[in-house]
Amino acid sequence: MPTGVHLRDVREQLFGAAERVLLRDGPSGLTSRAVTTEAGCAKGVLHRHFTDFDGFLAEFVLDRVDRMDPQAAALREAAGTGTVVGNLTDALVAVFSSVAVAIVPLVTFRDELRARLRQAWPAGVPVLTEACVMVAGYLTAERDLGRIAADAEVDTLAATLIGTGHLLHADRTGTAPERAALHRVVTTVLAGVLRGERPGRPRVD
Repeated sequence: MPTGVHLRDVREQLFGAAERVLLRDGPSGLTSRAVTTEAGCAKGVLHRHFTDFDGFLAEFVLDRVDRMDPQAAALREAAGTGTVVGNLTDALVAVFSSVAVAIVPLVTFRDELRARLRQAWPAGVPVLTEACVMVAGYLTAERDLGRIAADAEVDTLAATLIGTGHLLHADRTGTAPERAALHRVVTTVLAGVLRGERPGRPRVD
C-alpha cells in the first residue's frame, strides 16, 4: 500500500502531465494513455490510484480550482491599493493565462466528467465559477471602501468580466489577446460604477 507522501507525489506527477497534454493537444487528446506516457509511467499507475479516468479528471479539475485560492487572496488584499481597473486587469490576465481556459472545454467535452464534478460542484463550470466568486469578492471589498458605487451589482459585474474575458481567450489555438484588450474590457464594464478613478492608459507588458 503506498504511503500518503508517495500518493501525493503520484498525483502531482499525473496532474502535471494531464495539464501539459491538455494545453498541448486539447480535450480530445487527453486520454489515460496520453497522461501516463507524458508522465513517464505505466498506464496501470493511474488506475491504481483513481477509480477510473473520469474520476482522475474530476480530481485534476478540482485541484486546479483549489490553486486559484492564493490568487483570490492576493486580489482581496489589493483592495484599496493601486487602481480598481488595474487590479482587475492583472487578475484576468492571470486567470486566462493559466490552464483555466483549457479546463472549460474539457468539462463541456466529457459528459461523465461533468456528472462527477456535480458531486462536489453543484452548479456552474469550475474555474469560471471560482473566478466569478474571486472577482465579486474583490468588488465587494472595493464597494465597502467607496471606490465603486454603493449600488453596484458586483455579481453581475463579475460574471460580465469573466464571461467577456473567456470569449476573448476561447480559441486556444489562436494568439492570446494583449493585456490592453482586457484593460479595455474592465474599463468599459466598470465605467458606470467607478468612483474617483481615472483608468488611464493600460500597461503594454
